[in-house]
Amino acid sequence: MKRNYTQEQLIRIREQAAIYQCACPAQVCLAIDAMDKLYKYQQHCLNSDETNSKVHTTIAKSSEACYHELEQCLTDVLALEGWDMDTLDMPENLHKQLLDSLCKP
Repeated sequence: MKRNYTQEQLIRIREQAAIYQCACPAQVCLAIDAMDKLYKYQQHCLNSDETNSKVHTTIAKSSEACYHELEQCLTDVLALEGWDMDTLDMPENLHKQLLDSLCKP
């Protein structure tokens, strides 16, 4: 399956999101990971002689489509929030906005 983000990049986004309490991009990363695991599991099942290949092909096809949809969602969200797409650093203005909201009485 073609991937737009490496596992390391997804982890980087989750780390950045965790530091600044910005859960939305991290949630999308977790959903991408879940679809990747589901797809890989189905590929493993397809290699078994004792399974219904139509069932696993159907699930693999849907999980692959969801994976790509979630990757596009992540790209869109990061662009909307102004993340640096080369370093996957959260933008400074979002850092400040999140920190300011924590410091308000």
